[in-house]
Amino acid sequence: MFEVVAEQKRARAGVLHTSHGDIETPVFLPVATKGAIKTLTPEEAWTTGSRMLIVNSLHLYRRGRERILHAGGIHEFMQWNGAVVSDSGGFQLIKQFPCEIESEGIRFTMPDGSSDLFTPEKSMAVQEQLGVDIALALDDCPSYPAERERVARAVDTTIRWAERCQGPGRFAILQGGVDAGQRVRCARAIAGMDFDGYAIGGLCIGEPKDTMHRMVRATLEHLPSGRPRHLMGVGSPGDIWRAVAAGVDIFDSAYPTRNARHGTIFIPGGKVNLGRAKTSGDVIDETCGCYACRHFSLDYLNHLFREKDPLGPRLATVHNLTYVNRVVAAARERILAGKTLKKNTGIQFDAV
Repeated sequence: MFEVVAEQKRARAGVLHTSHGDIETPVFLPVATKGAIKTLTPEEAWTTGSRMLIVNSLHLYRRGRERILHAGGIHEFMQWNGAVVSDSGGFQLIKQFPCEIESEGIRFTMPDGSSDLFTPEKSMAVQEQLGVDIALALDDCPSYPAERERVARAVDTTIRWAERCQGPGRFAILQGGVDAGQRVRCARAIAGMDFDGYAIGGLCIGEPKDTMHRMVRATLEHLPSGRPRHLMGVGSPGDIWRAVAAGVDIFDSAYPTRNARHGTIFIPGGKVNLGRAKTSGDVIDETCGCYACRHFSLDYLNHLFREKDPLGPRLATVHNLTYVNRVVAAARERILAGKTLKKNTGIQFDAV
């Protein structure tokens, strides 16, 4: 399913083989929680260089499973030709979502008010029904900050549930909060299980960036080198670059698309806040070849955001996804060329 084709220190360039194409890594996955990348058509997302995205099986189970099954699976439902990863729903424990943790799974409230228990087995069955390329194991994700006892209990639950989620086409999720010891305990316990890859969860939820990267490094040291490593929830260019250098292969986050909808776009050297009088110019990003940069000026994007026109967030989303995809492509090119991933090499990134 995965092969490493080049390494430069800890950084890796690889190929992830899926039933919907070979995916070159490092790779970034746009978030399509409920079956759509907000503001974009699948065709527009494809033009940004995106070939793989992530949905949330718990959200889709609550609101759209029957329609998805009727369509023949998530790819047909979305009209998406690339690969699809599905999150299991454990992250919703720390979001504003009507659910709570139990020993056997996550109990949540359906839209009609009824109660449903999402067990590890049920989570895997739902994701299989969706027809995704990679399914993530059900996990217990503690919030930040969390008491040590809560983090230890979450690791115990995550390990226990992972044992019930093993199989081909499945990734385990690793927890441990900001406790390196718990991260190592979780990684060691799950590394020997029957999973095709490993996802690092429960980070980028409020902890300091240096702490996050320290937890990532502590975890990676105890994972098999021949399996893909997925860092969940991380999408800023600088954090991606830094984590690739540490050995991460896959990323997902709403960061680029959410920033775009709120008027922030990425450019070499930093960010631009659209809709503000001090920001103007004929060129959005002269290094970028996305649809927005080829056809429109920065002045026009500013105008769209000042007027609250829906075309503004759409063009900004196209640009930000293109930018992040250029980041992972640049990292891959450097690894293949035998070069280290130094800061501000090639594309410049926001401060890390």
